[in-house]
Amino acid sequence: MHVEHSYEVDVNWVKDRIGVLYSPELNDEVQVATPPQFPKGIDKIWSPEHLFTAAINSCLMTTFLSVAEGSKLEFHKFTSKAYGKLEMVDRKYMMSEITLAPSLTILREEDREKALKILHRSEALCLISNSIKSKIIFEPQIKVKDS
Repeated sequence: MHVEHSYEVDVNWVKDRIGVLYSPELNDEVQVATPPQFPKGIDKIWSPEHLFTAAINSCLMTTFLSVAEGSKLEFHKFTSKAYGKLEMVDRKYMMSEITLAPSLTILREEDREKALKILHRSEALCLISNSIKSKIIFEPQIKVKDS
């Protein structure tokens, strides 16, 4: 079965090293700029590097929510931190590593093993992670509510 979806994202340059991302499919716009680590980069504005890292982290969350629902895992809270590593590889900049550190709070200790399996399955099924060359480092943490 062939499944195909497409997503349009456009960018307009505004001034200096700043542009605006938008999509005719969405309501919000996002300001984007060269990160401050580069010449003429701008602080406190989303950069392509932030968006790349965010795409992987948000994909982990949405995949987890789907897998957890299908597995009937009851949980109290899900959060995730992601850290993108940009470095020079073979004389080109690339996002070489992404560390994903999800934190899942479950309701019962007896669900810990199931929850860990679901987190790992979610990372393995994340379509964005599966579409990139970056190394994914996965550091899940599970807590039990009120313990």
